[in-house]
Amino acid sequence: MSAANIRSYLSVLLHGLSPRSERERLAKERALQELELLDAPMDEDAGPIHVTASAFIVSPRGILLHEHKSLGLWLQPGGHIEPGEWPQDAALREGEEETGLVVSHPKSGPQLIRIDVHPGPRGHTHLDVGYLLLAEGSAPTPPSGESQHVAWFALADAVEQAADDLKDFLPTLFLAARAVGVSIPEHSSSA
Repeated sequence: MSAANIRSYLSVLLHGLSPRSERERLAKERALQELELLDAPMDEDAGPIHVTASAFIVSPRGILLHEHKSLGLWLQPGGHIEPGEWPQDAALREGEEETGLVVSHPKSGPQLIRIDVHPGPRGHTHLDVGYLLLAEGSAPTPPSGESQHVAWFALADAVEQAADDLKDFLPTLFLAARAVGVSIPEHSSSA
C-alpha cells in the first residue's frame, strides 16, 4: 500500500465521519490537514505525527475499558499500526492483544466511529481512528505485559470511570452499539 493510497483511504473515511462534538470536529479538521503532509501516515518512526488505531469494544455486558499502564487512565484499547497493516485491522489486533478477547467488526463491515488527535509518547502526536468492535462478553484475559485492569462497564459506569476526553464520546458509542444490535446496559445491575 502506498502512502498516497493510505492518505486517500483515510481522507474518504474521515470525510464520511460526522463530528458529534467540538473536540471531534477539531480533530477531524486537524487530521485531514496533517494527512496531506505525511509521507508515511502510519509509520511511527517516519515523524512525530502518525495515525494510530483504537478498539471501541462492546458486548451485551457493556463497554470495555482498560486502565492504561503508563497513563493510569481508563481508556479504550489501541495503539500503533504495524507496517503493511490497515487501520481497521490494527484496531482488531490491538483489541485482542490488550484484552485477550476475540473481537470482530460488525457484520456490515468496519465502522469508523471516532477521530481523536492527542499527544503520544516521545513528543509524538497521534491521529487516532477509532473503530466499533464487537465481542461475546466473556471475561477479559489480558496477557502478561498488558494492563491487567480490564473490565466491562454499563454506560453510566463507563462515563464515570473513563478519562475525561472520552466521557462525552461514550453515549455515541452506546448508540452505535444499539444500531448494530448490541444492547449495552445503561446502568449497572447493582444500581
